[in-house]
Amino acid sequence: MSHSHSNISSGSRSSGRRPLEFGRTHVVRPKGKHQATIVWLHGLGDNGSSSSQLLETLHLPNIKWICPTAPTRPVSLLGGFPCTAWFDVGEFSEEGPDDWEGLDASAAHIVNLLSAEPSDVKVGIGGFSMGAAMALYSATCCALGKYGNGVPYPIYLRAVVGLSGWLPGSRGLRNKFEASHEATRRAASIPILQFHGTADEVVPMKYGEKSAQSLSTAGFRTLIFKSQEGLGHYTVPKEMNEVCSWLNSRLGLEGYR
Repeated sequence: MSHSHSNISSGSRSSGRRPLEFGRTHVVRPKGKHQATIVWLHGLGDNGSSSSQLLETLHLPNIKWICPTAPTRPVSLLGGFPCTAWFDVGEFSEEGPDDWEGLDASAAHIVNLLSAEPSDVKVGIGGFSMGAAMALYSATCCALGKYGNGVPYPIYLRAVVGLSGWLPGSRGLRNKFEASHEATRRAASIPILQFHGTADEVVPMKYGEKSAQSLSTAGFRTLIFKSQEGLGHYTVPKEMNEVCSWLNSRLGLEGYR
């Protein structure tokens, strides 16, 4: 009965769904001079609080970390069970439909978190699993200069990190980039670091490898893909140390030890 009313109150959204509410954002303040801000995105069913606990332990005094929490939504992969997710995901396959609306809403939420940063601070995005998918999707928006829905993407990413993830929307990527010299040129200057465990049973490594191939074909030349022998679907200190030294060199941070 009240269903038809809720459609009107949510504005002119074609799907008639109410915009989803993002959860709590946790911030890890820089302990030294603030030189960079990175939004770090958690995996499916997790939250910003556990991301911030991991990042607290890293020796990167010049980075401010912003750790948002995804909206809670029904997830197709889990048979419609609601949990925190940056977008809806079905199966991990080229044929699976991409939730463009969800991807763009989360990408815009991330931009919103970064757009308030001082102009001399370098900004980037990183994440784990579905958070990594979101970071890689954001990198493509940055290079193309627009979200999937065509709205201009307003910020420039200086570093993108994807751990144990995949690239949503990789199917049509090549065509989009072939249509724009500008996008290919921008892609070449956006550094991406991808890690994937060879024993990942949740997001098999072949999806990570495929994503890296799609990205480099599109023009992301400053991309490093590293496989981690025997690593499952989780992060380990060794991997995080490599992420730290990569961020340090890419962002030119001072006082790194």
